[in-house]
Amino acid sequence: MDFASGVQFLLGQCEKLLFSLGSPFSVTSLAAALLIAVVFFMAQRLRRGRRLRWRTLWRALFPKRIVAAKSNEADIGYLIFNVFVFGVVFGWAVLSYQSVSHGIADAATAMWGPIEPTTLPSWVPRVVITVMLFLAYEFGYWFNHWLSHKVPLLWEFHKVHHSAAVLTPLTNFRVHPVYTWIFANILAFSAAIANGLGHAMFGQAVPQYAFTDTNMILVLFIHTYVHLQHSHVWISFQGLFGRIFISPAHHQVHHSADPKHFNKNFGSCLALWDWMFGTLYVPGKKREAITFGFPGDPDAHTVKGELVNPLINAAGHLKPLWPRKAEAVLPASHRDPA
Repeated sequence: MDFASGVQFLLGQCEKLLFSLGSPFSVTSLAAALLIAVVFFMAQRLRRGRRLRWRTLWRALFPKRIVAAKSNEADIGYLIFNVFVFGVVFGWAVLSYQSVSHGIADAATAMWGPIEPTTLPSWVPRVVITVMLFLAYEFGYWFNHWLSHKVPLLWEFHKVHHSAAVLTPLTNFRVHPVYTWIFANILAFSAAIANGLGHAMFGQAVPQYAFTDTNMILVLFIHTYVHLQHSHVWISFQGLFGRIFISPAHHQVHHSADPKHFNKNFGSCLALWDWMFGTLYVPGKKREAITFGFPGDPDAHTVKGELVNPLINAAGHLKPLWPRKAEAVLPASHRDPA
């Protein structure tokens, strides 16, 4: 066995995960989220007239009930599995992105003829395409998330994410491989449409502003509050701000086991699509009493419950589509009267 290649692969995956600025789990984004959480808890204590103590602050940031929870242990396992074992799944979406993007541009050329390349300063089309691709990402995320809650077969894979009994930034990795594949392809398709339209608008391929191949606007959100969406830090955006952006509290409500919160707040960074399609729930400034996960599920946080059972349950949804017996699909006149 070539252990050197294996070690090199693992180190490469670690580098992309932790030290790539565009990574959704980069050290810089985690540090930024930690800093925001520290400031938030410090401000809370000062507002209540309490002394600032590092031990108290540490317990507030890393409560034992969350750190030691079986759900958190399972999230660590998902991190290892999805990054080091199944990370290659995202490559399966590239072909759809390239083909759809070129198809949109070719269709525009067929309809309106060749489009002269834009004479605008180069930064103008780049800013436009950066915004377009970010909005396409947000819509693709919302649409995939909405489908995953509305289609029973897809819910079998997505509810793995909702089985988390506590929320930490690691919960972002608690996803079934089938869900990951569907999600990646829907994102690729929506981004490809935006990219193809941008090509048609400006008469040429226009690169977006990005950090290590990740949209710059998305990177900015990742470095502000996206990590806190999977946390116990209740930061709620109010008023118009709460109708435009998905705050940490917005997403924590989405994970709530309370039926009044079901099928709400499907967005990633923006609440615009939720607002537009009637799935927005703006949480109050004061923390709501919510619980997460599916209490009483004996298979929660296990390989059987989180990786195997979704496949079995999904097959059950497909079963009614299969012919029961050969004779059952024959015309009545051809069936054995016995």
